[in-house]
Amino acid sequence: MKSIRLPQFTLAPQAAAVRRLFRPADLAVGLGTLTLLYVVARVGAQSLVKFSPPEIIPSIGLDPRNLPNYAARSTLRMFIALGFSTLFTFIYGYAAARSRRAERVLIPLLDILQSVPVLGFLSVTVTAFIALFRGSLLGLEAASIFAIFTGQAWNMTFSFYQSLRSVPGELDEMATLYRLSLWERFTRLELPAAAIGLVWNGMMSFGGGWFFLAASESISVLNRQYTLPGLGSYVAAAVQAKDLRALGWAIAVMILLVVLIDQFFWKPLVTLADRYKLEMTAGEERRFWVVELWRAAALPRYFEKLLSPLFGESDRWLAARTRPRAEIGGKTNSRSSDWIFNTIVIAISAALLLAAIRFVLSGVGVHEVLRATLLGLATCARVLVLIVVSTLVWTPIGVAIGFSPRLARLSQPIVQIFASFPANFLFPFATLAFLKLGVSLNWGSMLLMALGAQWYLLFNVIGGAQSIPYDLREMAASLQLRGVRRWKALIGPGIFASWVTGAITASGGAWNASIVSELVSWGNTTLRADGLGAYIAEATAKGDWPRIVLGVGLMSVFVVGLNRLLWRRLYDVAERRYQLG
Repeated sequence: MKSIRLPQFTLAPQAAAVRRLFRPADLAVGLGTLTLLYVVARVGAQSLVKFSPPEIIPSIGLDPRNLPNYAARSTLRMFIALGFSTLFTFIYGYAAARSRRAERVLIPLLDILQSVPVLGFLSVTVTAFIALFRGSLLGLEAASIFAIFTGQAWNMTFSFYQSLRSVPGELDEMATLYRLSLWERFTRLELPAAAIGLVWNGMMSFGGGWFFLAASESISVLNRQYTLPGLGSYVAAAVQAKDLRALGWAIAVMILLVVLIDQFFWKPLVTLADRYKLEMTAGEERRFWVVELWRAAALPRYFEKLLSPLFGESDRWLAARTRPRAEIGGKTNSRSSDWIFNTIVIAISAALLLAAIRFVLSGVGVHEVLRATLLGLATCARVLVLIVVSTLVWTPIGVAIGFSPRLARLSQPIVQIFASFPANFLFPFATLAFLKLGVSLNWGSMLLMALGAQWYLLFNVIGGAQSIPYDLREMAASLQLRGVRRWKALIGPGIFASWVTGAITASGGAWNASIVSELVSWGNTTLRADGLGAYIAEATAKGDWPRIVLGVGLMSVFVVGLNRLLWRRLYDVAERRYQLG
């Protein structure tokens, strides 16, 4: 195209460009971005005040006028934790999926990390972060963000790992044939293939972070109480004061917050991720008002044009640095190196296990170990019942939502509210109901655990159903497959890998939720269930390290054993039999 040189002092075209730039959509996008940056800067500055234990942080005021500030601080912690969780997901999930040797260590370790309850992390990390950021409230903020991170990262990592292992064989072979670099393979193939599952699991992980917000902001560990201003600590203070009015205000603000985050963050991401569905024919295109507003504005395109040379140069640089090396010779030392690697891993694991056993037995007797094991079996039974019931209830609903864009548009805000709303905000009401009805928490705790864990399965099933190519659905319709035949030939194989991921993460979420579900309180009234979650919660509050290590260790053994015996085998079945391509 022939370029036209404008006179140096011509102002009319520049004025026209300005008029085109500042359209109503640009005004909305610009003001929204500036408002967001201002709120983040204003709220973030509150984390930089001076603080040195044993100073007392001002108590949480139950005046509803404090709620906007508390909600903003909690939301900022949640998004910072989500950023770190996403980075962890890409690094950890990629390493586990692309290296069989690393997988043998990283996936069992991920099982253990998923099973270690938030309070188990807090008992170790709070003191470390306070020492790292000495003299600043930033240490407690970092500890709280890390606790939220532990409620988000594992589910996203499992989803990304499963997506990388399920990339269609033809596409993987094509990437190898064209000698794509590791960076090009990741950005052009693997990340788009994982986009739908990653977004839905990120949404669920965000909800999991809300679930542990109270535990991460109102920290009782090692006989010392740390309280950060936030929505979770506000709820904890309202429960302690038996203030139903304050609790009602917190629930209303929480619902409003979930709706706003869904509208301005998750819905646009779901709309964009739908473009990366693997299919031959075009289905119904998702549209959403925030995405359309963004596309109508010229400001994003202006900044994209401004930054595209930098991004393009970075992309080329990373592609050049990650080119596949030509194979030289054969894999002569693979068996010996594998043997050395396995020996080192087993030796380190055995040394850590023996050290933990010695530490536990020096503080408690064998009788206490047997008692904790029985409590672990009780919690394990609750988890398995929860998975079975959640599968029967939510799998058909998740498939219906995933197959219907219209139903997804209508139901996503409702599902997102239920999934993201911290169920432990409702625990005080459940505690009152259990007290009035005379329901034992040994049974009631299963309901409380389900409120936090069942959504992992639902969101994975929705993501799996949306990932089924539209042309396969059309073929099933043309063959008049209905009912059981349709589930057996199309739906079951299509969502199986996603269901396994959902079951694993729901199981881990249920184990984690047992910490706050088997020990609930209302004012000075406390209900306890016989389970490992209540055992760990009580030991952490007292600072009883032998029992903390015993409880967390047993929980890790139960989760890893269940994953090795059941879930990992189902993963292998999904990879061998139910992979597209």
